[in-house]
Amino acid sequence: MTLKFYNTLTRQKQTFEPIDEKNVRMYVCGPTVYDYAHIGNARPIIVFDVLFRLLRHVYGKDHVTYVRNITDVDDKINARAEKEGLSIAQVTARTTEQFHKDIKALGVLEPTVEPRATDHIKEMIEMNKTLIEKGHAYEAEGHVLFSVPSMKDYGRLSNRTLDEMIAGARIEVASYKKDPTDFVLWKPSSGNEPGWQSPWGYGRPGWHIECSAMSEKYLGKTFDIHGGGIDLTFPHHENEIAQSRCAHNTDKMANLWMHNGFLQVEGEKMSKSLGNFITINELLEKWPGDVLRLNMLRTQYRQPIDWTEKGLQESYDALKTWYSRCDFGVADKLDETVVEALSDDLNTPKMIAALHQLKGDALAGSLKAIGFTGKLEDPRTASFDEAAIQTLITARNQARADKNWTESDRVRDELDAMGVVLKDGPEGTTWEAKR
Repeated sequence: MTLKFYNTLTRQKQTFEPIDEKNVRMYVCGPTVYDYAHIGNARPIIVFDVLFRLLRHVYGKDHVTYVRNITDVDDKINARAEKEGLSIAQVTARTTEQFHKDIKALGVLEPTVEPRATDHIKEMIEMNKTLIEKGHAYEAEGHVLFSVPSMKDYGRLSNRTLDEMIAGARIEVASYKKDPTDFVLWKPSSGNEPGWQSPWGYGRPGWHIECSAMSEKYLGKTFDIHGGGIDLTFPHHENEIAQSRCAHNTDKMANLWMHNGFLQVEGEKMSKSLGNFITINELLEKWPGDVLRLNMLRTQYRQPIDWTEKGLQESYDALKTWYSRCDFGVADKLDETVVEALSDDLNTPKMIAALHQLKGDALAGSLKAIGFTGKLEDPRTASFDEAAIQTLITARNQARADKNWTESDRVRDELDAMGVVLKDGPEGTTWEAKR
């Protein structure tokens, strides 16, 4: 089976050839745990879960190592803890638990390893020391900074000019920097800020060094795939490459760089100021996790996606049709038409077209293999009094039999006010929660 994926680094689709077929290695940037994960955060979680499943299918479940980190030291976490009057540990523990609960409902597999930044401070300090020794970093006023001019081909991933990099990074103007583009590897901590003792004083790591240190520990100096959202290309992934390559004297950090596209909501950029900022948790109160998963996969991962209520309804309807055509009591097994679609740069729209052609065990096995549960219980019906609803439906049916249309309409209106939609069909009257 030949896999082809688009490489952000080379800007072309290329055949995937793992360094070691017995241990295919992938790193994906995980959440910064200070708040509920929003639907944009869910896109890389779902996309790279599908890739993880495909790699396991091709190379074997025991021959793929997937690392997705947890960033639990960050200024946003500090600010949230101070705002709520909680400890940093309380904020990160609560948010991490919620993150795990939410993404489990989306049908994702657990990564092979899920390292936390705070458990790898030693590795970060050691990498900083190495970069200083090799002339790629320097200490200044309790900070350690990476010297961007020390790396001749810095900027290859994002393909930006010097001026674009300075603007894109929103670089802090600081007297201790030797060059405006230099970025922080370590910074001093004071007051209630988290910190650790280091050769440069009491402080904490910069964001970028975390992923370089953790990926090296679990995947080696060079590995197969690094993934994440397109928004991470610069400065985060660009800086990861700089740190890792310069520390290890390698020409690559990862052979393949994969980035999913942006997500907008109802045609607009998602933001709290527009009132369209949606968390995974909020969506799961209205829609089954399978619906969110399919809706995300209807757009090929590199393309921008417009998240809409109409799209969610269409995804729900598609799943309802599929689930009526198969029994999930079979083993998960990808049909070759689905594998063929995914092998072409995770072409999920083509995958969905293939699923529409399947039925029975082939359909159920493929759906299970790509993370669907076969369950479409509407989470909004949990608070409904089903017995009371059924009593009203029986009363309406009797009124219709008696041709008492006034009473029939009154009962329907009562059910509508409760958020219940009736559907009359050959097999009788059914109901569902109003969307």
